[in-house]
This record gives sequence, C-alpha cells and structure tokens, in this order.
Amino acid sequence: MPEDAQDLISGGHLVAKALKAEGVDVIYTLCGGHIIDIYDGCVDEGIEVVDVRHEQVAAHAADGYARITGRPGCAVVTAGPGTTDAVTGVANAFRAESPMLLIGGQGAHTQHKMGSLQDLPHVEMMAPITKFSATVPDTARAADMVSMAFRECYHGAPGPSFLEIPRDVLDAKVPREDARIPQAGRYRASTRSAGDPEAVQQLADLLVRAERPAILLGSQVWTTRATDAATELVRTLNVPAYMNGAGRGTLPPGDPHHFQLSRRYAFSNADLIVIVGTPFDFRMGYGKRLSPAATVVQIDLDYRTVGKNRDVDLGILGDAGLVLAAVTQAASGQLTGTSAPRKEWIEELRAAEQTAIEKRLPQLRSDADPIHPYRLVSEINDFLTEDSIYIGDGGDIVTFSGQVVQPKSPGHWMDPGPLGTLGVGVPFVMAAKQARPDKEVVALFGDGAFSLTGWDFETLVRFNLPFVGIVGNNSSMNQIRYGQKAKYGDARERIGNTLGDVPYDQFARMLGGYGEEVRDPAQIRPALERARQSGKPSLINVWVDPDAYAPGTMNQTMYK
Repeated sequence: MPEDAQDLISGGHLVAKALKAEGVDVIYTLCGGHIIDIYDGCVDEGIEVVDVRHEQVAAHAADGYARITGRPGCAVVTAGPGTTDAVTGVANAFRAESPMLLIGGQGAHTQHKMGSLQDLPHVEMMAPITKFSATVPDTARAADMVSMAFRECYHGAPGPSFLEIPRDVLDAKVPREDARIPQAGRYRASTRSAGDPEAVQQLADLLVRAERPAILLGSQVWTTRATDAATELVRTLNVPAYMNGAGRGTLPPGDPHHFQLSRRYAFSNADLIVIVGTPFDFRMGYGKRLSPAATVVQIDLDYRTVGKNRDVDLGILGDAGLVLAAVTQAASGQLTGTSAPRKEWIEELRAAEQTAIEKRLPQLRSDADPIHPYRLVSEINDFLTEDSIYIGDGGDIVTFSGQVVQPKSPGHWMDPGPLGTLGVGVPFVMAAKQARPDKEVVALFGDGAFSLTGWDFETLVRFNLPFVGIVGNNSSMNQIRYGQKAKYGDARERIGNTLGDVPYDQFARMLGGYGEEVRDPAQIRPALERARQSGKPSLINVWVDPDAYAPGTMNQTMYK
C-alpha cells in the first residue's frame, strides 16, 4: 500500500523531501544496502540518481556541482569503506570552501557496538573536515537533520557537512504528522553581510588616495556571485586586478584592468593591496609575498581567515559582492583627479606583463618534439570560447596552464583548490556538464591525475555527458620528480614517480568515447576540433616533454 494511504513516510523519503526543499536535483552515489531507501525517495521527488564507480568521485562531483551552480551538492554513500572512500572529496571541499552534504550509511541502532557490517565511527572521523557532522537519531528527525546540515554549510565561509543515518532509522516509517519536513526557502536565513560601514568607508578612502593599488579577486568572488560588483569597482576606481582560483574569469582576457603574469611585481611595488576572498596560505606565500611597505586590506566571509599568517591594516568581514559594491559607492564622490597616477601605474604593470609574455613566447609557439607543455596549454587557451568551462586536474601540467589559460567568462575555471587533490577532473566534468548542459567543458589532465578517477570516464559515456578532454602525458608525476632530482640527484629522480606509457586515447575508445593521439604540435588544434565535433566524452592523448618543468615546480613554490 502506498505510504500516503497509511499516512506513513520512511526515513529515506524524508531525506529526499529535504533535499528537494534545498534545491538539490541530483545526487552522486555508489550503491550500498544501507542507503537504498534514499534512492526510492529520490525517484518520487524527481531527483536524479547518478551512480559512479568510486565514492571519491561522488564526493568530488557534489563539490563540483556546488561550485558551478551556487547550490549545495549532495553525495550519498554506504557505511564503512563507502564513507572512508569519500573522505578525500569532503576534505577537498572543506579546504575549497564548497558547500556540499555527504550522507553516509550506518548499521542499525539495534546493532550498535556489536560489529555490524561496515560499522565505523564515521561522525568522529568526519568532524575535523566538515562544518557539521552528526548522526540522525530518529526517523522523524531525518528531514530536519538534513536541513540542519545544510544550514551549517553556510555558517561563515561555506563548506561541507556530513550526516550518518543508521539503516533502521532510514528504513523505518513514521506518521507523516510526526516528522518535521522543512519547506523550501523557509528554514535558512540570508548570510549576506555588507561589512562594517566604517571599515567600508576606510577602504574607499584608501583606494581613492592610493597611487599604486592592486586587488586580488579570489574564489569567494565567484562563491558570492560578486562578478558585477568586482568589475564595477576596478573600472570605476581604475585598479589593476589579479585573479586566482574560482575568481579567474571575473574580468575577461583583454580587459584593460585584467592582469595575470605581473602579480609578483605588483605585490612588491604596490602601496595598497586588497585581498578579496582568499587566505594567506601557500598560494600567497603565507602573506610574505606582499610588500611590507604596502597597506594591506583583507575581505573575507570567515572571521578566522582575516589576518591569519600576516597582519593586515584593515579587515572586513562580509559578502564580497555587497562589500565591493558598498566601497564603490562610498568612493564615488571622491574620484576627481585620481586617474592620472593610476594610468602610469597600470602602464608600468602592463609593461611587466608584456615582458613576461615575450620571455615565454618561444615556448608557447615551440614546434619541439616531444611537445613542450607551454605549447599545449597555449593551444588549449586559444581553443576556449566564452562558453567553455575549463577544468585543470594535475600537478606540473596544470601549473603550466595556470600561467597561460584564461577563462573568458566568470565561473568558467575549476581546479582542485588549496588541498591540491589530484583526480578531481572527471567528477568535475560530470558535475559541470550535468549542471550546465549548455556549456562546453574542456578538461586538462596530467596522466597521473587522470589515472586516479579515470574509470568514471565510463560514467560520462553512460550518462551521455560529452566533453573535450586532454591528457598531457609525460609518463611521470613530474612535480614530485623535479623535487627528487634537485634533492637526491639524477640517480634517484625516478623513484616512485614514473608511470607507464599509457595510450589514453585507446582507453577512451574502449569505453565508448572519442580518442586521438597527438605527437606533432601542429595537430593539437585539429584534434581538439575533432573532439568538439564528436559529441562524445573524449580524450586527446598528447605526448609532452618529460624534461620540461613549470617555473612554479622548479621554484618549489608550493612548499615555501
């Protein structure tokens, strides 16, 4: 008899209703006996169930879905190894400030501490890498706990939550009237804050007076959908802008305020540096790469991030979009006569930018065999359109791409984030193409990175999610190899980092996708075009020079 006829509802169906209320329209999962009632509920609620081949992929896909849509992603995995397999994906979302919910199974309450199948202390294990980690204690609380977990995802800077649901709690049915079922849009308050008005005015005054300002637009600019506010500020106040993480693409390539390669020069010579939505972590040299003579301002969603690792002259807690809009408005009446010194400063940075480009130009156009990685990423950059979402998954090869590839629209750049997790590429492709089927997805993999989650290429084929994939194949984990060579010498540079010469183009064809091998740099672009026209998940296997290293790798900047 249907549940409605008895006026009873199961835990799995309550979970599905709460997911629907949050706007979740897809869950990523690998099946297990502990969690199947959630699938049944999702079918009734019209939520798509995407089954993958590894739980890490499910968690990464939920993370990627959140980044693309601005809505929280959701992964559902079974107990024990199902949950532990997803730990890396949750940890990556935690460091990347990505809101997602991982739901894990658990043995029945009646078997608590008896050694049930796949029993582990999941809640305690997940607590350090989530914003919220709890067990659903009772069937009637299932939907309520899901909504609670989602609320915690948005406390301060976004991040992941974890819920463990025992099997008897999930399968049991309770009277519908006994269960709290949150209604869409009625159980979460807005977390947007425009910052302290006094601090906003201080920043406006600083920007008006500064002769050599620079601004870094970090991932929270995209998280808070602050593109328009950031663009208005840099254009109105004539401020050169640099972008990192998901903030890339805030300004399009060619914009007079868009800078990429002169950041070190700017941060060494600026008199005012504004850091928006990015921490002073290893990517920023823990704040040491900023001139000690500069006035430094930091804007962030998380109070704990402001001033961490480096003192700041002004800290503003708030939503990047609201804060930047308020700063522009506060400065609007003070702009007379401020543009001339800015013009000279911007020309100085543009010259530094051009010098860096010209230094690299021979490698960007190199006809060498094997192919130089700079030539590969230059071809990819030229291939991208305004509708191309670019995904980088790898070490050294993605370090190369970070200096060359410029997304042409906001929200069109995806990389692992500060945890530096390899293997995000295929699940990010999955999430991006499902969330935005109107967009082209282009992904660059290192061969080492692709091998971690590459079997889910079959999932992309099965769900008909076409994309253009490129493997920069040097049969090495080159970012590590370089460090070993520098530290231990040529005789030991290949220990633990050398891979087989895998023909990934054949792998793609074997699984029903499109594949090509490229050894001639002149054939990179034609191969990319054929992959685009194939309408299939694709892999272009490009053999790149194993003895070419990115500058960041050679400088070992990730460890400094």
